Amino acid sequence: MNTIMIDLSKYKGVIFDMDGVLIDSEPLWKIAMEEVFTKVGCPLTRNDFQKTVGLRIDEVISYWFNHTGWKNYSEKEVEDLIINRMVDLIQKNGEPLVGVIETLNFLKEKGVKIGLATSSYTVLIKAVLNTLNIESMFDFVHSAEDERYGKPHPAVYLTVADKLSIQPQNCLVIEDSLNGIISGKAAKMKVVCIPEKTHTPEPKLMLADYHFVTMNEFLNAIK
Repeated sequence: MNTIMIDLSKYKGVIFDMDGVLIDSEPLWKIAMEEVFTKVGCPLTRNDFQKTVGLRIDEVISYWFNHTGWKNYSEKEVEDLIINRMVDLIQKNGEPLVGVIETLNFLKEKGVKIGLATSSYTVLIKAVLNTLNIESMFDFVHSAEDERYGKPHPAVYLTVADKLSIQPQNCLVIEDSLNGIISGKAAKMKVVCIPEKTHTPEPKLMLADYHFVTMNEFLNAIK
């Protein structure tokens, strides 16, 4: 049993990542990317997917285009195919991870501001928040799509803190990937890591300030 406790009174805001934190979307991403990359002539293995966890989808596509190349499809066309398939999968299969709704409700009750800072595109954010019926829980939602640099650059987290009118050091970040943890730490925020269960164990995740196996463990630590 995890006995770590977090003094929530030290933080004015909690900023969540989305994929793998609020929704078990990693399997959906793998389905969408496997289908599309295979279609364009760039089949990927499970280990291949691990190399781009936490990056924006355009960065993922550029990475694999530069490493393998394909013909007949532009990077933008591949991106659109993946995004459209993801929206469909989210609407049909999207469910909140265990403990997410309870944690959001608890933070709301305590008057803590809640932000969302994700590498996903706005169209996917809307699909997730609407499908899970949690849009009203967030005080500010932001996509790295609107930043010059995505995670691991801290821009997306710094923007959310600014919009919440909270100093970065008074924000607590909830992440599941190494790129996200680096992003939060670079923003001078304390970072909680709840690793997505399908990820290959990554020792570097220990860079986070706090570690929990599930969202419910985190919730118990802040009560």
